[in-house]
Amino acid sequence: MKWYLYRSGPGAPAFNMAMDEALLEAMPHLDVPVLRFYAWAESAATFGYFQKYSQVERATHLRPLIRRPTGGGLVPHESDWTYSLVFPAGHPWYRLKAPQTYHYVHQWIQAAFALLGVSTALASEACSSSPGKCFAGWVKSDVLCNGRKIAGAAQRRTRTGLLIQGSIQPGTNWPARLHWEHAMIQLGTDKFGITWVKFEPDAILLECARELVERKYGLPAYNQKR
Repeated sequence: MKWYLYRSGPGAPAFNMAMDEALLEAMPHLDVPVLRFYAWAESAATFGYFQKYSQVERATHLRPLIRRPTGGGLVPHESDWTYSLVFPAGHPWYRLKAPQTYHYVHQWIQAAFALLGVSTALASEACSSSPGKCFAGWVKSDVLCNGRKIAGAAQRRTRTGLLIQGSIQPGTNWPARLHWEHAMIQLGTDKFGITWVKFEPDAILLECARELVERKYGLPAYNQKR
């Protein structure tokens, strides 16, 4: 079972969101799931597609504030580990209900931390102390460590595919991010039978991402549209 592995490195906040949407739009052509690991060229925050800008701008000092293509709450990107999973419409994960895909991806993350000796648990129920902030509380199947949420995700399903965007908020004295990425890759091979193929975006995909920055994610009018 072939999957693409895309390590895109640090990117501008608007470009990071644009590339995830570009990958989703490209699924009919790629027709292979993509696991993308990426970082941030500067501190930023992203917020859910359906959230109101006027509310999130008061909830964080981080700028820029970029509207995600997925739902969910406000997420700080200062020292977090970010990833995305993108599936074509013909993949079995696409046919699952949102709570199932949420649970499965967090089981995968939990198992990766277990390989590294970090004990975590999946939340059995929701606990929200500050609605709208992704990491202020948790929902069912979020990853918890010592009573703190350390992993959350948001999803978007379209006719072309499924996009999952996730963030890990690491604790102190944790293994290096690269070790966690390696654990995720190893588990993908061992548990899911994935054969990883290195992925690099072609000129068409890069142009699509750049166009999305210019038309959406890089524009205050878009990010502040509601």
